[in-house]
Amino acid sequence: MAKVYDIPADELIARLAKQLKDDAKMQPPAWSAFVKTGSHADKIPQNKDWWFTRCASLLRKIYLHGPLGISDLKAEYGGRKKVGYNLAHHRDAGGAVIRHALQQLEAAGYITKLPAKGRAVTSEGTKRLDRLATEIHKELVKVAPALQRYA
Repeated sequence: MAKVYDIPADELIARLAKQLKDDAKMQPPAWSAFVKTGSHADKIPQNKDWWFTRCASLLRKIYLHGPLGISDLKAEYGGRKKVGYNLAHHRDAGGAVIRHALQQLEAAGYITKLPAKGRAVTSEGTKRLDRLATEIHKELVKVAPALQRYA
């Protein structure tokens, strides 16, 4: 059985975002069509389904590095911002986007809040990610049989 560690991140996040979009538990907030992801961003996200991609990315990141708090995730999803002629400095991502996405993932039962530690993936979230990783790995083995030894 393949794990999340064995799968390319872009494949896993894209497939998980599609599953979350089809799931009735996850709905983007009304303001998500107008908001930037942080002060470092120049524009709003160009992808219409960016909310589900962010939720999938958060779920994967908490699976790999959890438990994580909102401030850890804000720093991780932030970026560099150049102001005038000065050198660029790091800016954290917006907290509302991350907080609301985590609240939706909690309501769906994929993550849980640990007191004084942050958020961690539940057994249901782990099961969903591992099953998806196994499906993707089986498809990748069909394309490149040399990957078989890593399962």
